[in-house]
Amino acid sequence: MLYIVILAAAHYVAAQVDYSQFVNPLIGSEGPIPGYAFGGGDIFVGGALPFGVAKVGIDTYEDNITLSTLNGGYTPMGKVTAFSMMHESGTGGYAKYGVIPQMPLTTVASPVNLLDNQTYSQARVGNDTARVGYFKTQLENGVTAELSAARHSGIMQYSFPPGEKHVLVDVSHYLPSQSGGYSVQVYVGGEIQLQENGTYTGYGTYGGGWNEGAPFTVYFCGDFDTPPDTSQTFRGRNTDPMQRYHTFSDAATPQAILGNQSEYAGPLNDRLGALFTWSNSSTSQIRSRVGISFISSDKACNFKNIEVPSYDLNATVSAAVQEWNEDVFSKVQVATDSSVNQTNLALLYSSLYFLHLMPSDRTGENPLWESDEPSWDDFYTLWDIFRCTVSLYHILQPTYYESMIRSLIDIWRYEGFMPDGRSGNYNGLVQGGSNADNVLADAYVKGLRGEINWTAGYEAMKKDAEVQPYNTFSHDDPTASVKEGRGALYDWIPLGYVSADRSTRAVSRTVEYALNDFALSQVARGEAPEDVEKYMNRSAQWQNLWAHNVTSLNFTGFLAPRFADGTFNLTGYNPALCGGCEWQAISYEATPFGTSLQHFSRFPANALIEYSFVVPHDAETLIQFMGGSTAFESRLDYIFQPNTSQQNLGANGAGITTIMNIGNEPDFATPYLYNYLNKQWKSVQQSRSLANQYFHDANYGVPGNSDAGALNSWLIWQMLGLYPVVTQTVYLIGSPWFDDLNMTINGNATLRITAALSADQNSTSASAAGGSSFGQEDYYVQSVKINGASWTKNWFDHEDIMVNGGTIEFELGSEPAMWETGDVPPSPGHLIL
Repeated sequence: MLYIVILAAAHYVAAQVDYSQFVNPLIGSEGPIPGYAFGGGDIFVGGALPFGVAKVGIDTYEDNITLSTLNGGYTPMGKVTAFSMMHESGTGGYAKYGVIPQMPLTTVASPVNLLDNQTYSQARVGNDTARVGYFKTQLENGVTAELSAARHSGIMQYSFPPGEKHVLVDVSHYLPSQSGGYSVQVYVGGEIQLQENGTYTGYGTYGGGWNEGAPFTVYFCGDFDTPPDTSQTFRGRNTDPMQRYHTFSDAATPQAILGNQSEYAGPLNDRLGALFTWSNSSTSQIRSRVGISFISSDKACNFKNIEVPSYDLNATVSAAVQEWNEDVFSKVQVATDSSVNQTNLALLYSSLYFLHLMPSDRTGENPLWESDEPSWDDFYTLWDIFRCTVSLYHILQPTYYESMIRSLIDIWRYEGFMPDGRSGNYNGLVQGGSNADNVLADAYVKGLRGEINWTAGYEAMKKDAEVQPYNTFSHDDPTASVKEGRGALYDWIPLGYVSADRSTRAVSRTVEYALNDFALSQVARGEAPEDVEKYMNRSAQWQNLWAHNVTSLNFTGFLAPRFADGTFNLTGYNPALCGGCEWQAISYEATPFGTSLQHFSRFPANALIEYSFVVPHDAETLIQFMGGSTAFESRLDYIFQPNTSQQNLGANGAGITTIMNIGNEPDFATPYLYNYLNKQWKSVQQSRSLANQYFHDANYGVPGNSDAGALNSWLIWQMLGLYPVVTQTVYLIGSPWFDDLNMTINGNATLRITAALSADQNSTSASAAGGSSFGQEDYYVQSVKINGASWTKNWFDHEDIMVNGGTIEFELGSEPAMWETGDVPPSPGHLIL
């Protein structure tokens, strides 16, 4: 038999290992169409630190606009338009950031126009090189560019061929949405000033983008190791069409007007920048440091000088690798010799890497209000990460996580609502519920306290639950706010559901609001006991959309749209379809059964959502409503069968033909629902099959947008053999992958996971997980011990293991076993209306 042990111990100290060598930063950089990011992970590729503000990488432009996906800046074949300081990672929708750029050029002669980056954009030759803290590419003009990053700054190194050498700084540069649209980014204005030694300072102001954001300002400070021979500013009329701004939208791009040492663009938002030139006799290698700040150019200069103290690129790379190893990778330690499956190593440490690229820790950099609280941005979005990503933050990064929670509460304190999504210092967009509530509840019930003001935290949650936010009249949904809060409280409170005739996304928002209110009931137990019953009752209101008589595919009982007068709208209703499955449909990117159409052009969710299965706080009632355990199991089995999907998923469907899609966050827990039937072996079988089929150490290595690391966090839990139930202290038991895994949790406690396979299994595998390849079957649980005692439940509580560490011993084999005889996982929200 195979044994896996998690041992309580003092802080595990191993020999220094460079775990960064196992990270592949290009996983997810490509989609199903070779050479295109379309349908892939939309990841950032470049230099960054864990939760860093600066993410230094390339911006690209794709000739095929139909397939253009520029959200992370990087595309496999796109032409380089700049190397810029800020990016998102793993996100869909309208592009955001790609600001504060440089571009190395070997000529500025015609047809080059400094105001038109398509006249100087460069194809790449050869293969890009990407490692933790380092990126290298060679441009068609012969320039080799290398870069790295610190927390608020970066370094670029350009090796030029013989001839002219220029570095262009276009303050008006940003990542476009090539096909246009109502929420493309806009450049609002800026300033640039030059000093004699080649140092340049200034700011740029930008708005729009993914979250329909208000303008935000980024200050910058850059310099060069070799002073340029000439430095000139430039400006020119902005011809990009922008709503509500002065532009010259019907004219061709003008030529830049070269100036002197300073340019400022005010209300007419002229474009501006600078051109730095080195003569033919100058050095062939130019190195530049750039710092950014949301407060001032002086702070940007300080960041640059302190964080990147020299022009030694390797020094910055080494510092980045050291920080990643110490703060992230070393917290999950496995053997790294040749006996261990190298693909699994790459998937583990690459997933940890992508998990830590977002959100951005901007503590000390809040330009909007004075506060002693931490400041975080780029929650993109809590809808994506509340299910299992924040649970990893809780155990792996408790200090960072506490800081995030305090920031969410502080945003409510000064802006009125906590965000669901936030970027560029602006709340938006809200796909469904007010999911900061779920994040706070998950932290609260697991005992996270520290310096969090939970009295204020509960007030912020109650604001979401009781106050209708003002209508933002968004193009996505003009019926209610998509900026923050719950836009359909006008239905939810008086009706007990979101109606299909007065509101959009009625089915999906009803289900999400129910979980949000369960989250309130959990925090209320400690902060406002008088509110517990109220929010527990409201958490059951998903049942008001349950149509017990609706039949589809021989299954009876589904969520269904209901009018405000109480009648169900069942005429021609098919739970497996939802029309466009977008903002104004009955269900957001999902069907009630259900299948969804991937909507990659506006928002970072992925595909298929099964809202009829997404009631994590009351699986007991859900099973009863679906006809009992046998019928529930049969319906679960069905959604994993090939060729059951009834709706085209587009490119981001990743070849998926099942109703189940692990590429979309609401489906994350669905494979584990068999635990609620005491058939844990099926949870293991289904989840392992999904991981093997859709996650790979390859450019096309994740099934759709990684969504700020959400998909990567699901895979990490899969590898650990555990899965957290959001807003509860429950962890479902799966089946781990590695022979020996040591995990630092809760600051200084340790979990140790070991595995061994006995000869009586008659297997050729080296082990049940880590030492073998995907597809082998030696992963079924035969028995479990926790803290040395036999364990008959397929779940455990946070206090059992995740506070002080503990022991878990798995006995695994090649055949399924009904090993669990104890109680099924709890349904703390169990209540039938």
